[in-house]
Amino acid sequence: MHNNTNSFFLIAGPCVVENKAITFEIAENLKTITTKLNIPFYFKASYKKANRTSIHSFSTIGEDKAIDILKNIKEILNLKIVTDIHETSDIKKIKNIVDVIQIPAFLCRQTELLIAAGETGKIINIKKGQFANATQMQFAREKVLSTGNNKIWITERGNSFGYEDLIVDFRNIPILKSQGNNVVLDITHSLQQPNKENGITHGQPQFAETLAKCGIIAGVDGIFLETHPNPELALSDGKNMLRLDTIEDMLRKLLAIKV
Repeated sequence: MHNNTNSFFLIAGPCVVENKAITFEIAENLKTITTKLNIPFYFKASYKKANRTSIHSFSTIGEDKAIDILKNIKEILNLKIVTDIHETSDIKKIKNIVDVIQIPAFLCRQTELLIAAGETGKIINIKKGQFANATQMQFAREKVLSTGNNKIWITERGNSFGYEDLIVDFRNIPILKSQGNNVVLDITHSLQQPNKENGITHGQPQFAETLAKCGIIAGVDGIFLETHPNPELALSDGKNMLRLDTIEDMLRKLLAIKV
Protein backbone atom coordinates (compact mmCIF):
# COMPACT_ATOMS: atom_id res chain seq x y z
CA MET A 1 0.00 0.00 0.00
CA HIS A 2 1.10 3.56 -0.54
CA ASN A 3 2.14 5.11 2.75
CA ASN A 4 3.95 8.34 1.86
CA THR A 5 1.97 10.89 3.87
CA ASN A 6 3.90 13.86 2.47
CA SER A 7 2.38 13.65 -0.98
CA PHE A 8 -0.32 12.11 -3.11
CA PHE A 9 0.79 9.46 -5.58
CA LEU A 10 0.30 9.72 -9.33
CA ILE A 11 -0.99 7.15 -11.79
CA ALA A 12 -0.43 8.51 -15.29
CA GLY A 13 0.37 7.61 -18.86
CA PRO A 14 -1.30 7.22 -22.24
CA CYS A 15 -4.66 5.52 -22.56
CA VAL A 16 -3.17 2.66 -24.56
CA VAL A 17 0.25 1.52 -25.76
CA GLU A 18 0.44 3.04 -29.25
CA ASN A 19 4.06 2.27 -30.14
CA LYS A 20 7.39 2.00 -28.36
CA ALA A 21 8.62 5.53 -29.09
CA ILE A 22 5.60 7.48 -27.87
CA THR A 23 5.09 5.25 -24.82
CA PHE A 24 8.72 5.67 -23.74
CA GLU A 25 8.56 9.41 -24.36
CA ILE A 26 5.57 9.78 -22.06
CA ALA A 27 7.06 7.51 -19.40
CA GLU A 28 10.43 9.28 -19.41
CA ASN A 29 8.86 12.72 -19.14
CA LEU A 30 6.56 11.70 -16.30
CA LYS A 31 9.43 10.03 -14.45
CA THR A 32 11.53 13.21 -14.73
CA ILE A 33 8.67 15.38 -13.45
CA THR A 34 7.65 13.17 -10.55
CA THR A 35 11.26 12.56 -9.47
CA LYS A 36 11.85 16.33 -9.42
CA LEU A 37 8.70 16.89 -7.37
CA ASN A 38 9.15 13.79 -5.15
CA ILE A 39 5.75 12.37 -6.12
CA PRO A 40 5.44 8.55 -6.03
CA PHE A 41 4.66 7.50 -9.59
CA TYR A 42 2.96 4.55 -11.30
CA PHE A 43 3.06 4.42 -15.10
CA LYS A 44 -0.27 3.40 -16.63
CA ALA A 45 -0.98 2.22 -20.16
CA SER A 46 -3.45 -0.36 -21.39
CA TYR A 47 -1.96 -3.12 -23.51
CA LYS A 48 -5.36 -3.47 -25.13
CA LYS A 49 -8.70 -1.70 -24.92
CA ALA A 50 -11.56 -4.18 -24.88
CA ASN A 51 -14.39 -1.81 -24.00
CA ARG A 52 -14.47 0.55 -26.97
CA THR A 53 -17.76 2.02 -28.13
CA SER A 54 -17.28 1.23 -31.82
CA ILE A 55 -15.89 -1.86 -33.51
CA HIS A 56 -13.86 0.55 -35.63
CA SER A 57 -12.08 2.09 -32.62
CA PHE A 58 -8.42 1.27 -32.00
CA SER A 59 -7.86 -1.61 -29.57
CA THR A 60 -4.21 -2.75 -29.55
CA ILE A 61 -1.00 -2.84 -31.55
CA GLY A 62 -0.89 -6.52 -30.61
CA GLU A 63 -1.10 -7.85 -27.08
CA ASP A 64 2.35 -9.45 -26.95
CA LYS A 65 4.02 -6.42 -28.54
CA ALA A 66 2.33 -4.01 -26.14
CA ILE A 67 3.16 -6.15 -23.10
CA ASP A 68 6.82 -6.29 -24.17
CA ILE A 69 6.89 -2.48 -24.33
CA LEU A 70 5.52 -2.26 -20.79
CA LYS A 71 8.09 -4.81 -19.66
CA ASN A 72 10.88 -2.74 -21.24
CA ILE A 73 9.66 0.42 -19.55
CA LYS A 74 9.61 -1.34 -16.19
CA GLU A 75 13.14 -2.69 -16.63
CA ILE A 76 14.85 0.25 -18.36
CA LEU A 77 13.18 3.14 -16.52
CA ASN A 78 12.64 1.26 -13.24
CA LEU A 79 8.99 2.28 -13.07
CA LYS A 80 6.02 0.63 -11.41
CA ILE A 81 3.46 -0.44 -14.01
CA VAL A 82 -0.35 -0.32 -14.03
CA THR A 83 -2.49 -1.94 -16.70
CA ASP A 84 -6.08 -3.10 -16.86
CA ILE A 85 -7.63 -6.51 -17.44
CA HIS A 86 -10.98 -7.51 -18.86
CA GLU A 87 -11.06 -11.29 -18.46
CA THR A 88 -9.52 -13.73 -16.00
CA SER A 89 -7.38 -15.12 -18.84
CA ASP A 90 -5.64 -11.72 -19.11
CA ILE A 91 -4.04 -12.12 -15.69
CA LYS A 92 -1.54 -14.78 -16.75
CA LYS A 93 -0.26 -12.51 -19.52
CA ILE A 94 0.54 -9.52 -17.32
CA LYS A 95 0.91 -10.62 -13.70
CA ASN A 96 4.71 -10.92 -13.82
CA ILE A 97 5.10 -7.45 -15.34
CA VAL A 98 2.67 -5.17 -13.54
CA ASP A 99 2.70 -3.84 -10.00
CA VAL A 100 -0.95 -2.81 -10.01
CA ILE A 101 -3.81 -4.63 -11.74
CA GLN A 102 -6.63 -2.30 -12.69
CA ILE A 103 -10.26 -3.34 -12.94
CA PRO A 104 -12.20 -1.17 -15.43
CA ALA A 105 -15.25 0.69 -14.15
CA PHE A 106 -17.68 -1.31 -16.27
CA LEU A 107 -16.34 -4.53 -14.71
CA CYS A 108 -16.21 -3.55 -11.03
CA ARG A 109 -18.96 -6.06 -10.15
CA GLN A 110 -17.41 -9.06 -11.96
CA THR A 111 -16.88 -11.50 -9.11
CA GLU A 112 -14.59 -13.99 -10.85
CA LEU A 113 -12.42 -11.20 -12.25
CA LEU A 114 -12.00 -9.51 -8.86
CA ILE A 115 -11.21 -12.78 -7.11
CA ALA A 116 -8.70 -13.88 -9.76
CA ALA A 117 -7.01 -10.49 -9.61
CA GLY A 118 -6.91 -10.58 -5.81
CA GLU A 119 -5.27 -14.01 -5.84
CA THR A 120 -2.19 -12.55 -7.56
CA GLY A 121 -1.30 -10.65 -4.39
CA LYS A 122 -0.79 -7.48 -6.44
CA ILE A 123 -2.28 -4.09 -5.65
CA ILE A 124 -5.77 -4.09 -7.17
CA ASN A 125 -7.11 -0.75 -8.37
CA ILE A 126 -10.87 -1.01 -8.80
CA LYS A 127 -12.43 1.82 -10.76
CA LYS A 128 -15.86 2.71 -9.40
CA GLY A 129 -18.58 2.05 -11.95
CA GLN A 130 -20.41 5.00 -13.44
CA PHE A 131 -23.56 3.24 -12.21
CA ALA A 132 -22.40 2.65 -8.62
CA ASN A 133 -22.43 4.77 -5.50
CA ALA A 134 -19.52 4.85 -3.11
CA THR A 135 -21.19 2.67 -0.48
CA GLN A 136 -21.69 -0.15 -2.98
CA MET A 137 -17.94 -0.39 -3.59
CA GLN A 138 -17.50 -2.11 -0.23
CA PHE A 139 -18.85 -5.24 -1.91
CA ALA A 140 -16.25 -5.10 -4.68
CA ARG A 141 -13.63 -4.63 -1.98
CA GLU A 142 -14.92 -7.67 -0.08
CA LYS A 143 -14.44 -9.86 -3.14
CA VAL A 144 -10.75 -9.01 -3.28
CA LEU A 145 -10.41 -9.28 0.52
CA SER A 146 -11.85 -12.80 0.33
CA THR A 147 -8.57 -13.89 -1.31
CA GLY A 148 -6.53 -12.61 1.64
CA ASN A 149 -5.33 -9.63 -0.38
CA ASN A 150 -5.90 -6.27 1.35
CA LYS A 151 -3.91 -4.17 -1.12
CA ILE A 152 -6.90 -2.38 -2.61
CA TRP A 153 -7.31 1.01 -4.22
CA ILE A 154 -10.67 2.41 -5.28
CA THR A 155 -10.75 5.02 -8.04
CA GLU A 156 -13.53 7.58 -8.28
CA ARG A 157 -14.28 8.41 -11.91
CA GLY A 158 -17.67 10.05 -11.87
CA ASN A 159 -21.26 8.90 -12.18
CA SER A 160 -23.52 8.94 -15.20
CA PHE A 161 -25.44 12.19 -15.38
CA GLY A 162 -27.97 11.85 -18.16
CA TYR A 163 -26.85 10.07 -21.28
CA GLU A 164 -23.84 12.14 -22.29
CA ASP A 165 -22.14 13.42 -19.17
CA LEU A 166 -20.51 12.40 -15.89
CA ILE A 167 -20.35 14.19 -12.56
CA VAL A 168 -18.09 13.68 -9.53
CA ASP A 169 -19.78 13.71 -6.14
CA PHE A 170 -16.96 14.58 -3.74
CA ARG A 171 -18.88 13.08 -0.83
CA ASN A 172 -17.71 9.78 -2.32
CA ILE A 173 -14.10 10.43 -1.27
CA PRO A 174 -14.58 10.26 2.52
CA ILE A 175 -17.08 7.40 2.10
CA LEU A 176 -14.57 5.35 0.10
CA LYS A 177 -11.75 6.20 2.52
CA SER A 178 -13.87 5.05 5.46
CA GLN A 179 -13.95 1.57 3.93
CA GLY A 180 -10.19 1.26 4.45
CA ASN A 181 -8.99 1.77 0.90
CA ASN A 182 -6.49 4.06 -0.68
CA VAL A 183 -8.69 6.35 -2.78
CA VAL A 184 -7.73 7.71 -6.18
CA LEU A 185 -9.45 10.39 -8.25
CA ASP A 186 -9.42 9.92 -12.03
CA ILE A 187 -9.44 13.49 -13.32
CA THR A 188 -9.59 12.68 -17.04
CA HIS A 189 -12.18 9.90 -17.35
CA SER A 190 -14.40 11.81 -14.93
CA LEU A 191 -14.65 14.46 -17.65
CA GLN A 192 -15.68 12.12 -20.44
CA GLN A 193 -18.78 12.78 -22.50
CA PRO A 194 -19.78 9.29 -23.63
CA ASN A 195 -22.46 7.99 -25.99
CA LYS A 196 -21.84 10.39 -28.83
CA GLU A 197 -23.56 9.50 -32.09
CA ASN A 198 -20.27 9.04 -33.93
CA GLY A 199 -19.15 6.39 -31.42
CA ILE A 200 -16.22 8.52 -30.21
CA THR A 201 -16.25 9.63 -26.58
CA HIS A 202 -15.70 13.36 -26.08
CA GLY A 203 -14.47 15.18 -22.99
CA GLN A 204 -13.76 18.45 -21.17
CA PRO A 205 -10.09 18.27 -20.14
CA GLN A 206 -10.03 22.01 -19.42
CA PHE A 207 -11.68 21.22 -16.09
CA ALA A 208 -9.20 18.50 -15.04
CA GLU A 209 -7.10 20.80 -12.88
CA THR A 210 -10.20 21.98 -11.03
CA LEU A 211 -11.21 18.39 -10.31
CA ALA A 212 -7.69 17.57 -9.14
CA LYS A 213 -7.61 20.51 -6.74
CA CYS A 214 -10.98 19.51 -5.29
CA GLY A 215 -9.78 15.93 -4.94
CA ILE A 216 -6.65 16.94 -3.03
CA ILE A 217 -8.71 19.07 -0.66
CA ALA A 218 -11.17 16.20 -0.21
CA GLY A 219 -8.29 13.96 0.87
CA VAL A 220 -7.59 11.60 -2.00
CA ASP A 221 -4.46 9.48 -1.75
CA GLY A 222 -3.76 9.45 -5.47
CA ILE A 223 -4.48 11.22 -8.74
CA PHE A 224 -5.08 9.30 -11.96
CA LEU A 225 -4.75 10.96 -15.35
CA GLU A 226 -4.09 10.12 -18.96
CA THR A 227 -1.69 12.25 -20.96
CA HIS A 228 -0.16 12.47 -24.41
CA PRO A 229 2.16 14.92 -26.20
CA ASN A 230 -0.54 15.44 -28.82
CA PRO A 231 -3.95 14.39 -27.49
CA GLU A 232 -5.58 15.23 -30.81
CA LEU A 233 -3.49 12.45 -32.37
CA ALA A 234 -3.98 9.88 -29.60
CA LEU A 235 -5.46 6.57 -30.71
CA SER A 236 -7.80 6.30 -27.71
CA ASP A 237 -9.52 8.81 -25.40
CA GLY A 238 -7.74 11.79 -26.92
CA LYS A 239 -10.75 14.05 -26.31
CA ASN A 240 -10.27 13.97 -22.54
CA MET A 241 -6.50 13.50 -22.20
CA LEU A 242 -4.15 16.20 -20.89
CA ARG A 243 -1.23 17.60 -22.86
CA LEU A 244 2.03 16.23 -21.51
CA ASP A 245 3.58 19.70 -21.32
CA THR A 246 0.90 20.86 -18.86
CA ILE A 247 1.40 18.15 -16.25
CA GLU A 248 4.29 19.60 -14.21
CA ASP A 249 2.60 22.95 -13.65
CA MET A 250 -0.59 21.28 -12.46
CA LEU A 251 1.25 18.91 -10.12
CA ARG A 252 3.10 21.84 -8.54
CA LYS A 253 -0.22 23.52 -7.81
CA LEU A 254 -1.58 20.32 -6.26
CA LEU A 255 1.46 19.95 -4.00
CA ALA A 256 0.97 23.53 -2.84
CA ILE A 257 -2.53 22.79 -1.54
CA LYS A 258 -1.87 19.29 -0.17
CA VAL A 259 -3.03 19.17 3.46
